[in-house]
Amino acid sequence: MYLIDTNIFLEILLAQQRKDEYLRLMELMLEGKVTGIATNFTIHSIAVILSRRQLLDTLVDFLSDLRGFGGLRIVNTSLEDKFHISELAKEKEFDFDDAYQYYIAKLHNLKIVSFDKDFDKGEISRVEPSQIVRGIM
Repeated sequence: MYLIDTNIFLEILLAQQRKDEYLRLMELMLEGKVTGIATNFTIHSIAVILSRRQLLDTLVDFLSDLRGFGGLRIVNTSLEDKFHISELAKEKEFDFDDAYQYYIAKLHNLKIVSFDKDFDKGEISRVEPSQIVRGIM
């Protein structure tokens, strides 16, 4: 199982360069061939980004689409978790958002799906969507 980092969702939502990798991964999740976790923090961050860019229609479509993803579970954190995430950010020299994702991945024994190479300084495996797609095909 995988933790899906924020940047994976943003690739398609913002029509960025590697959006096709994201799309194929999401198709596999819809088909139930891949299961993953996203954090509530990720969903909130995406909402803030899209809102600031005045892309509220895109946000509504995104949230609506997420409801249909049987292979995706959204995870919340407690205040105690956030305390540990803050400590982890200091220890690993991560930004808070990377520490948040890393903490959840470690807690649930997940690989991190991300384009962010900052995760490579941790002990948890980081994979890119194309690696998962190749492994299933």
